[in-house]
Amino acid sequence: MNQTPYNSPDPTPAVSWPLRSSRGRYGEFLKKLRRGEFRGEKMLADEVDGPDRNPDHQRRQKRRSYLRLYIHRLWPHWKMVVALTLLAVSVSVLEIIQPLFARHIIDKVLLTEQEPADRFLRLNQVGGIFLSVVLLTRVLGVARAWYQQLLNVRVILTLRRSLFDRLIRLPLNKLSDMKVGGIISRLTDDIDKTTGLLQMAVISPGVAVFRLLLAMVILFSLNWKLALTALGIVPPIMLLSMIAIRRIRPIYRAIRKDVAFVDGRVGEAFQGIRAVRAFGGEPRESHEYTIGQHLIMRMRMFAARREIILWSTWGFLMALIGVVITWAGGYWYLNDIANNVPLDRRTTIGDISAFQFYTLLLLNPVWQIVESMTELQRSLASMERVFEVLEMPIDKPDREQAIEAGGEVQEIAFENVWFAYRDEDDKLGPDHSPKSKPEKAPSVLANPGEDVEKLPRDVIRNFNLTVRGGSVVALVGRSGAGKTTVTDLVARFYDPCQGRITLNGIDLRDYQLKSYRSLIGVVQQEVFLFDGTVLENIAYANHDASHERIVEAAKRANADEFIVDLPNGYDSIIGERGVKLSGGQRQRLSIARALLADPQILILDEATSNLDTESEQLIQQSMTTLLQDRTTFVIAHRLSTITHAHQIVVMEDGEIQESGTHSSLMQRGGIYARMVRRQHDAVSLI
Repeated sequence: MNQTPYNSPDPTPAVSWPLRSSRGRYGEFLKKLRRGEFRGEKMLADEVDGPDRNPDHQRRQKRRSYLRLYIHRLWPHWKMVVALTLLAVSVSVLEIIQPLFARHIIDKVLLTEQEPADRFLRLNQVGGIFLSVVLLTRVLGVARAWYQQLLNVRVILTLRRSLFDRLIRLPLNKLSDMKVGGIISRLTDDIDKTTGLLQMAVISPGVAVFRLLLAMVILFSLNWKLALTALGIVPPIMLLSMIAIRRIRPIYRAIRKDVAFVDGRVGEAFQGIRAVRAFGGEPRESHEYTIGQHLIMRMRMFAARREIILWSTWGFLMALIGVVITWAGGYWYLNDIANNVPLDRRTTIGDISAFQFYTLLLLNPVWQIVESMTELQRSLASMERVFEVLEMPIDKPDREQAIEAGGEVQEIAFENVWFAYRDEDDKLGPDHSPKSKPEKAPSVLANPGEDVEKLPRDVIRNFNLTVRGGSVVALVGRSGAGKTTVTDLVARFYDPCQGRITLNGIDLRDYQLKSYRSLIGVVQQEVFLFDGTVLENIAYANHDASHERIVEAAKRANADEFIVDLPNGYDSIIGERGVKLSGGQRQRLSIARALLADPQILILDEATSNLDTESEQLIQQSMTTLLQDRTTFVIAHRLSTITHAHQIVVMEDGEIQESGTHSSLMQRGGIYARMVRRQHDAVSLI
């Protein structure tokens, strides 16, 4: 329940937390269910990514194109698809003819007036054939199941590999739009549903229709009166199936959304466990988790209640079929005897027995057809989400005449560079050359009521800078000045909207991206480490590096001294995101990883921000030799750490305000000099 903030005269809480009882939230669920908010397959595609912005006709066109792509992906497996279809048809035919054996045994063996010896012989012959058909049906059924699994596994592997390769190469803005949950759901749940598209769209409904037609032909050829009686139960069964799907599946869609919400909340709670404990949030998180689970259990019990009623009705209809067939068949059997109907037109005991089996065989294809139609929509929605990503262009594809970026770094130059973050890269052509000058964020809104935050803002403006190879360039300025964006442009995480950045006089976009990135090493302010050993995290920059080179890189980053004190040294597990290490230790591992790559261009984004003074000084001493003959971009708020830089660039609002060495800027007495004095005064007061 909501709590009033401490010492607040207003009983209304400052923040409205979603900590109501599960009863109230369950009531909201029932209202939404009655309004039909959980119906429709479109929601399945929107659960992670938000509402669909495409018009319906564009969506249909895309779906058709995605279907062609899906068929193209299946084409290498066409032999297996044909074999699977033939197996499915063969199993269906063998299952359909099995009741005929029982009918033949009853009418032609048991109820005839032949000699007992002849009947025994006939019974053994037919029984042997019957047993062989049953065994063959099972063997083919096993083969069909195996080939189905094999085909699914091959398609899943192909799609997942292609999808992961495409995702890992998508532009950063596309990945951020999809979010981690959307990426994982595409790689797992959507791929699984997409691989069942062939089964749901072609094989299952096709075989079901074939079974249904074949069973109806056999039923009418045996006894048209019993056939009409048996078929009379099909419409109620189909209606019941549709009711079951319409009433139960929306509940499970709602359950999936709540499960995803609860799981996401759990993940956040444990990722931010320090904040939870620091602010005493354990009771609140436990309460929220309990309410979420209780609501899910209520919803599942609601679905179970409906399922029990519906499947009980289904079972009653199934039993009713047996009663009706036996009752009606017995009536016609006695009536035919009383009226001396000829034997070839008489209802027989074998007919009644066979119809009992055939009526059950009729229900399975009916259910498969209904099930296939509904599952098909789910598979199509998942297919759209998968192939939508596969059709996305990769991040910065190489130009046709792109060259390798090998050799020595002689000069890096920014020539009238402008850059603004946008939702889409519409301003860039296929070769990443600008189509128009970037828009400026106006000082007043162009249209009344328009949100200025939605307009693109220039983060870098009219940026001109020349960096000599092997020099150290320090970028300083207030937060939001554009320092990190400049280094992102150097690393080609983004390309300029206007102007260009050159390496040795050649536009970076004229180099092959992979070869250019091989020249770069990055140490970011927010350190990311993988859940593995210390050795694996350092070696991520160069998997072929020897153990000696890894240790050497760790020593240069002043990390070896704490690594050897870990329980297993370089083989110690550091946990997810390096949770078992301190902030300074994680930072030093990140520096070691970048140094192992031996980059010609090194980017240090607040690389020493989490280090204590002693460790920072040791790293600075080692970097004095490490940075020789290496072009380095340094972002630092501690100005005392960049006094050795060959060039200090002072930035504000994306523009260069001052540039020079430490001594020349201090003599000028401008922005940099004031920043240095403020930091010196702040340190003196501590």
